[in-house]
Amino acid sequence: MAKKAEATVEDKLRALYDLQLIDSRVDEIRNVRGELPLEVEDLEDDVLGLKTRMDKLKTDVETINFEIGAKKNLIEEAKTLIKKYSEQQKNVRNSREFNSISKELEFQELEIQLAEKNIKEFKAQIEQKKVVVSETKEKLSEREAHLKHKKSELNAILAETEKEEEALLAKSAKFQKDIEERLVLAYARIRENVKNGLAVVPIERGASGGSFFTIPPQVQVEIASRKKIITDEHSGRILVDPVLAEEEQAKMEKMFAKL
Repeated sequence: MAKKAEATVEDKLRALYDLQLIDSRVDEIRNVRGELPLEVEDLEDDVLGLKTRMDKLKTDVETINFEIGAKKNLIEEAKTLIKKYSEQQKNVRNSREFNSISKELEFQELEIQLAEKNIKEFKAQIEQKKVVVSETKEKLSEREAHLKHKKSELNAILAETEKEEEALLAKSAKFQKDIEERLVLAYARIRENVKNGLAVVPIERGASGGSFFTIPPQVQVEIASRKKIITDEHSGRILVDPVLAEEEQAKMEKMFAKL
């Protein structure tokens, strides 16, 4: 059985650049989605928070109404006692009993006044909460409408791109398996540390792609020879020559079109 030929440096450079093109395509898809997923998540949190606030306001109003009912019952009980004490006062036998009943009558009158004051305060609280409820309902309605719009927008983008993204991620994983682990690790490390996730770039106008630092002519010749993997001393990116880049871009565009 023939032994599989070891990959040349050029093969490795092509594989790394292909991987970069795939990952860059995934980055583009995710950039199209932009901040939408986070916006949707924030809006969902807002809606949930407003609904929780509405529930609390409803509970508060129910509690206040219960307190009003309790104060009304207290008033009725006080009125009943006033009527009872008034009848008793007609039949007192001495001033001590009269004074004692008078104090009870005075106490019940004060209870009624305090209860009526509490009821007035409770009703004012309810009116305030009704204003807050109205404002919260309006804000909730606005947030729900905005959330619906953003979800629709996100779902439309996902419907267009999700299938392609999944296929690209599968391709990326497959390509990584065909590249030496040390190179994949180096690629991943560079990708994390550079702008736009570009770890493998072609030479453009005598400089590293995305950089303004000119690459010495001798180094450019070495890169064009494809005999060793060369990195940009300023950015750390892996460099490939423009011809190789064009060839791989044309090849990968055909692959992308089939996804």
